[in-house]
Amino acid sequence: MISEREPESFNPKIEVVSCLLEYGNEILLLHRQDYKNEGDKWGLPAGKIDKEDKNTLAAIVREVKEETGIMLSPKKVNYFKKFFVKYPQFDFIYHVFHVFLEQREEVRIREEEHKDYRWIAPEEALKLKLVMDESSSIKTFYNL
Repeated sequence: MISEREPESFNPKIEVVSCLLEYGNEILLLHRQDYKNEGDKWGLPAGKIDKEDKNTLAAIVREVKEETGIMLSPKKVNYFKKFFVKYPQFDFIYHVFHVFLEQREEVRIREEEHKDYRWIAPEEALKLKLVMDESSSIKTFYNL
């Protein structure tokens, strides 16, 4: 369950950052390896905030670089929204960022994590098999 308001008895174990990387009218989605959690599904570049990260901005810049090879300028990264996610196993806070790219960057995925990537219109992205609750962040950002 994903919510824009903190649910009762919410006890987050981790915080996660993700980023809507947008070029033209398309966003970047990554296809997870089969053996990964939520395997064989598509999702935004994302990951857990590490202890070394100074803040959520530093975490998303690091995650995007690790997962795509794209180096973001922190000045161009916009914070969008915080979601509260309750899974049966644990709760977590999900921070969503957005970046308008000036050019379509070369994507270099880490094959141990992802098997493919795709630039796709947000409406078309919703037709893919997405990681749990990913559709909510896309729908909310693009008012779909």
